[in-house]
Amino acid sequence: METIHILHTNDLHSHFENWPRMRRFLLEKQQTYRQQNETVYTFDIGDAMDRSHPLTEATNGQINTELLNQIGYDGVTIGNNEGIGNSHADLEHLYDHANFPVLLANLFEQSDEQLAEFAQPYQIMTTEAGTRVAVVGLTAPFFLTYRPNGWEPVTISEEMPKLLATLEGQYDVLILLSHLGITTDNWLAAHFPEIDVICGAHTHHLLKDGLVVNQTLLTAAEKYGHYIGEITLTLEDHQITDEVAHTVLTADLPVKKTDKAEIEGYLKRGHALLKAQTVADLPESLPIKAVGESPMMMTGLKALETATETDAAILNTGLFLTNLPSGVITKDDVQTQLPHPMHLIKVTLKGYDLWRMVLEMEKNRLFLRKFPIKGMSFRGKIFGDVVYDGIAVDLNLRRVFWHGQEVQPDQTYTFATVDHYLFIPFFPTIEIVGETEFVFPDFLRNAVARYLAQEYPVQREKEDQGDRNQTKS
Repeated sequence: METIHILHTNDLHSHFENWPRMRRFLLEKQQTYRQQNETVYTFDIGDAMDRSHPLTEATNGQINTELLNQIGYDGVTIGNNEGIGNSHADLEHLYDHANFPVLLANLFEQSDEQLAEFAQPYQIMTTEAGTRVAVVGLTAPFFLTYRPNGWEPVTISEEMPKLLATLEGQYDVLILLSHLGITTDNWLAAHFPEIDVICGAHTHHLLKDGLVVNQTLLTAAEKYGHYIGEITLTLEDHQITDEVAHTVLTADLPVKKTDKAEIEGYLKRGHALLKAQTVADLPESLPIKAVGESPMMMTGLKALETATETDAAILNTGLFLTNLPSGVITKDDVQTQLPHPMHLIKVTLKGYDLWRMVLEMEKNRLFLRKFPIKGMSFRGKIFGDVVYDGIAVDLNLRRVFWHGQEVQPDQTYTFATVDHYLFIPFFPTIEIVGETEFVFPDFLRNAVARYLAQEYPVQREKEDQGDRNQTKS
């Protein structure tokens, strides 16, 4: 008889307010089981980082790797926040100082079709009793967003048979770290009974006591560190005879006096690092209004057009969480205002389809002004009001105009917005018929910061430019 314990976390999204209690629980559990001479493995299933947190943004995710190192994970996989929330270079170096293996079998370099250098497809661990445990990592293959960033993801239906063929005869227990979502996990369990345990993530689902599908145990611990998952496998002659899963509510774990200072320290350090990086010197404030045009909104739209080399743009007021005050603006100001990890996209439509999309936006306008949005990279509260630049509409006549000229049905038009518009269900024309180009690696806030820096350079930069001009003359 043998017992194997598995501790698992997922979708922390840089919610460091839960980290001190999570860390204590994981380390204490590891110690307890090891003192009992029982095997314990600890895994993270991706989206540990989220650039909405100032310290994650300021360190390009290195703080997240630093914190994961505190646990002694036996393996982690990546989520979309690591995979497409970073530039190609940032992801390449995200785990340079990791003390754990990154298990990821379905993400390849476009340039040479080799597996991402920071990853390995699987690992096989052998317990003291001689049981061979194979652990595989897979992440959601978002083709639209990985490919423009230089990566080539592979579908699960293509990769899983290859992995099973490679691993055949080398394991007694097969565990999958799946940042794929509950629907795909169910599909995997139904089609690949060789998988003993699927530790799930991505869709932020909670399986408090696990779920058995076709003899495969599915587990998941929701999001943000609200829960920690634990699995106990009982084996005889290296074969599983019993399996029990449950989750622990982090809020029920004891708090230490030092926790508050630690949590606040992450925020203070992040804000301080970002505040040290000046962006612009605004002659007057840029307020945002909840409805309609405003100085901040028009600045954001112009920033989008400049970054994408287009002459029209669309944004929603709910993206801007604060005004920008007059005076020197830092990266911290822009991060606080625009915490969303949203990339820029260029959308090309025929005139008829542009007309249809604008009418979709007008149909949903009043509904969306106070509509709460969660997920899909949005880190605000409500969607807000849709605002155009370069586009106008006469609802009485149901006519749409492009820079003052009525849109022609067969003419082609290109505008800029954020990838959020592609993923939300309110403007389906963009996804159905739009020719969409992702502009990597910028987030919306990067485009806004760069535009502000160009339009309102800080005084030091002005003086440097003056010195350069004098030298030239």
